[in-house]
Amino acid sequence: MNDKKYDIEAIPGERWFPKETSFEEDMGQYWGDWGVNSEVDKLKAVLMRRPGKEIENFDAKEVRFSEEAIDIELMRKQHDGVAKIYEDFGTKVYYVEEQRDDRPNAVFCRDLMFMTPEGAILTRPGMAARRGEERYIAQALAKLGVPILRTIAGDGIFEGANAMWVDRHTCVVSTGSRCNQRGYEQVKHQLTHMGVEVWHMQQPYSNIHIDGLMNPISEDKILVHASQVPYDILDMLKKKGYEILEAPSRTEVRETFGCNFVALEPGHIVLPEGNPRTQELLEKNGVKVQTVDISEIMKGKGALHCITAYLKRG
Repeated sequence: MNDKKYDIEAIPGERWFPKETSFEEDMGQYWGDWGVNSEVDKLKAVLMRRPGKEIENFDAKEVRFSEEAIDIELMRKQHDGVAKIYEDFGTKVYYVEEQRDDRPNAVFCRDLMFMTPEGAILTRPGMAARRGEERYIAQALAKLGVPILRTIAGDGIFEGANAMWVDRHTCVVSTGSRCNQRGYEQVKHQLTHMGVEVWHMQQPYSNIHIDGLMNPISEDKILVHASQVPYDILDMLKKKGYEILEAPSRTEVRETFGCNFVALEPGHIVLPEGNPRTQELLEKNGVKVQTVDISEIMKGKGALHCITAYLKRG
């Protein structure tokens, strides 16, 4: 008989268990105070590119700028004026410190990233003359500690202004010359995993981004260039409780960027100067409107919303 004693205790199970929280819940503890799921909640942090060496020597036609001469120092001064409005409101303004010397469009940071509740989607611009700007956005985000969830890859194309938050669980993403089907699918995949329903919008041939056609003012008001926004999108917005304010002037939408404003908080926006009819309509509907001269920046065929990449709202 073998008197050897055997260990008859059960083999212990796993003693370590996961922290079962969402990435969004962990954001503040591990990454920082970042995240966006609204176009109108209180604006707390933005990323911008103050015009640098890249605007000092370029071919206007090649980069899709107006052929009018740019007053470089005035352009920088106007950009500083926008940043001051944000800072006076209490918004933290962060900057993209480095950029290629041949990318004057880099001032339009909105196109280069799209912020979500869990971090940033890094875009892939449609224009050859903009490709590569996104690398420096990635560098700036990494320096700040903003998580980069995805970089649009393969043959996908997507720019940040091709997406618009409706609410935490609803986002419109448009396809056209600046967002193809492959880019759309990548963005939709990322957002779906956050519990977001993505509504597809076909961008009209005459326009490249959503913010040239519509822009929320508050949780229940949105300004739209009605003749250019598809019925199903406006119907969805109405069913979500939005009041549709129709832009009163095609010229102001197309030439002076009447839809291209930034909401500081619900019902309080910053609007480019030179849109009197739009301003009158908004103020008649109870909207607080601040205006700012960005005439030199607009020679790049973009405006306030284009130069402002949101990092934190709410």
